[in-house]
Amino acid sequence: MAGQMQPMNINEQIIRPLLENTSFLGLFFIPLITMRLFAEEKRNGTIELLATSPVRDIEIILGKWLAATILYCWILLFGAINFAFAFRYGNPDWKPMLIAYLGIVLQAAALLAVGTFVSTLTKNQIIAGASTFGACLLLWVFSWVSGYDSSTWAQVLSYLSVPVHFESFGRGVLSSKDAIYYLSVIFLGLFFTARSMESLRWRS
Repeated sequence: MAGQMQPMNINEQIIRPLLENTSFLGLFFIPLITMRLFAEEKRNGTIELLATSPVRDIEIILGKWLAATILYCWILLFGAINFAFAFRYGNPDWKPMLIAYLGIVLQAAALLAVGTFVSTLTKNQIIAGASTFGACLLLWVFSWVSGYDSSTWAQVLSYLSVPVHFESFGRGVLSSKDAIYYLSVIFLGLFFTARSMESLRWRS
């Protein structure tokens, strides 16, 4: 602490930066999780079985998206083991930590919905993964535009950026505005996935 006498704020100086880095690492894990969801089905020819089965499209989509979200939550759970040391040797506030994790899960669920839609557009999982990474990266860097321009269109693009809506969660503040943004991205991603699946069903 360079000779400072103030006690260390574990939440602000350790946990919050680590969780922000965790949300960024999702950019690399999410394409790997979603790239096979539908692209592999199309490559193997089993997408026709899904499209002609009595199961509704929304059930197939929700099943695959929820499975991807649960897998990502398991990855987060293993990463959270590190915080056992913070509680062992310090006294962090657990409530802001839980809110930050909720923000990470909502952010990941939104990007996973985007990746699920992208996976329905191709039968090549490499293309699906690269396209998902590009889409997620684009949603990530939208916030940079406001640093160079303060016009209305720049503010709109900044609002569409994913990390902008994680800032309140990272501070331990449960913001309904930011939660609605993530839920809207989830809805749109799954909605477009349903429309893509519907077109596949008609072609089958």
